[in-house]
Amino acid sequence: MNKIKAKNWSEIKSNDSWALFKIMSEFVEGYETLSAIGPCISIFGSARTHENDPNYQLAVSIAEAIANSGYGIISGGGPGIMEAANRGAQKAGGTSVGLNIELPFEQKSNPYIDQDKLINFQYFFVRKVMFVKYAQGFVVMPGGIGTLDELFEAYTLIQTNKVTKFPIILVGREYWGGLLDWIKNTLLKANTISPEDLDLIELVDTKDEVMECLNRFYTQDNFKPNF
Repeated sequence: MNKIKAKNWSEIKSNDSWALFKIMSEFVEGYETLSAIGPCISIFGSARTHENDPNYQLAVSIAEAIANSGYGIISGGGPGIMEAANRGAQKAGGTSVGLNIELPFEQKSNPYIDQDKLINFQYFFVRKVMFVKYAQGFVVMPGGIGTLDELFEAYTLIQTNKVTKFPIILVGREYWGGLLDWIKNTLLKANTISPEDLDLIELVDTKDEVMECLNRFYTQDNFKPNF
């Protein structure tokens, strides 16, 4: 039994070593593809949002307005809000990037991505690096666990000064208001965050408010990529 365990552990270590090459290849492909794109905004939200949902339509209009302002759009490449983001970018004739993730239920990329800007990832952590590294802002639509993961990844990196500060915009006061109330009334009161950390996130409801936040942050076309 001990020999079998030892053999299995040896195989596991070997597989881990080979996985490093796959991880490196995903980083290289991501860097090479995205480095020449220019200023982009990452849009996040639920993959379960249907085309007839008001949040889907709002995401299309937000992405279209952002693309018309000269930014590219980065999404997770899948359905729902991700599809809406790419759809809005394509509608405006703007850059439409999709960072798709390989999942057991085979998430398929949506048809609104520029085909030379579609990247498929196996590793979530590599994909998240690309979202942050090549984005000049996050627009966060209503979403679930994955959306929260991406939101707090960006929030943490900005709060710890690991990346250049960029706007994080939550869309939907009714949806996100409770989360921000909890951060303020629980985390701040417990002194586990600082008051200025609350200023890193903006809460809005409309396309115009999103554009106002972005334009206020990036005045006079002062785009500064994070790379």
